[in-house]
Amino acid sequence: MSYYLNSENHLDPGPIYVRENGQLHMVNLALDGVRSSLQKPRPFRLFPKGFSVELCMNREDDTAQKEKTDHFIFTYTREGNLRYSAKSLFSLVLGFISDNVDHIDSLIGFPEQIAEKLFSAAEARQKFTEPGAGLRALQKFTEAYGSLVLCSLCLRNRYLVISEKLEEIKSFRELTCLDLSCCKLGDEHELLEHLTNEALSSVTQLHLKDNCLSDAGVRKMTAPVRVMKRGLENLTLLDLSCNPEITDAGIGYLFSFRKLNCLDISGTGLKDIKAVKHKLQTHIGLVHSKVPLKEFDHSNCKTEGWADQIVLQWERVTSEAVKPRETGEPRTAAQHFYGKRARTEARVKCPLSDTPVNSSEKLQFYKEKAPDCHAPLLKREAVSSQESKKSKKRAFEEPEKDQSNSSQSKQKYVCLAVEDWDLLNSY
Repeated sequence: MSYYLNSENHLDPGPIYVRENGQLHMVNLALDGVRSSLQKPRPFRLFPKGFSVELCMNREDDTAQKEKTDHFIFTYTREGNLRYSAKSLFSLVLGFISDNVDHIDSLIGFPEQIAEKLFSAAEARQKFTEPGAGLRALQKFTEAYGSLVLCSLCLRNRYLVISEKLEEIKSFRELTCLDLSCCKLGDEHELLEHLTNEALSSVTQLHLKDNCLSDAGVRKMTAPVRVMKRGLENLTLLDLSCNPEITDAGIGYLFSFRKLNCLDISGTGLKDIKAVKHKLQTHIGLVHSKVPLKEFDHSNCKTEGWADQIVLQWERVTSEAVKPRETGEPRTAAQHFYGKRARTEARVKCPLSDTPVNSSEKLQFYKEKAPDCHAPLLKREAVSSQESKKSKKRAFEEPEKDQSNSSQSKQKYVCLAVEDWDLLNSY
């Protein structure tokens, strides 16, 4: 009993009875001693009093948590219960490849249907807006699919996008329509030199309105076509309006565009307009239009292709980087917040795009369709076809005949200026 009383077990033993001389007696003293020894147990402390815990969020674990939940699709039932289902293996692999699309070696020979889904997945993750990886990823698609990525590009009044994303813009291939109006490129811009590259030989519509171009820029742009018969040889529409530095000499360089059907030289520095009209009609067959042509409507050239939303992402990123902070008064800021005053955004526009120009001042030219009754036009077409046949025959002649004709070709190239030879050496 003494062992029980002195034990470290703090449970209540209850009443204790002792048998003495055949009678039972309850030991009160022992019970009082046990009760006095019994005390309430102290609360168990896992840490000492001075210990404290601080919760720290590890940002690196967010990607791991995202990868865990990214494998499921969460939806709700009609009763409001949360239901999740596992994604397909194809979608999981597509997401993984789109996250690492800049590490792909090549996409040449890859199916176009799956490549389009891969492109849209990478675009949704904004992989093409990243500084280094975006350019590498975009080049993989443009090298393999060309015009499917982008067939028409409109960069009108987006000089910030051109300055920030110049290498990405130069990666596009097989474009058919390119609008660079109101971008203030100038004669020495790198993009103007890129227009003569073979990657853009498929361009048929080119808009260079209000770009501070002069005769030197036109000569530089037409040099490959005039001499080497490559570059913008398939050009059918050209807009050089609102470039007052272009004179009569610069218009003479445009005679090398034999496939040109529409030309706009309004707002240029022409002096002898009648002579220019006569030269354009005799050399290319362009006739002055008294009515503004619908072909020069800016709504015709739009950004079309897989990458149509990428240009908008580029514009949003560049505008946010340059956007100034609002320093308005508290009253106007409160009115803007509660919608009592409309928020006006001062958007930069081309100063010459909205200026009304009379139809008499516009110098827009087009090529008439030659009917059967017009013999002179038919003769010109026959002469041009004969010249093209002769050029093809010369290309397939034997090297001995090429040597005999080299003297004639040298005589043709003697008329080139020194500046033209410098341009040829640069190519």
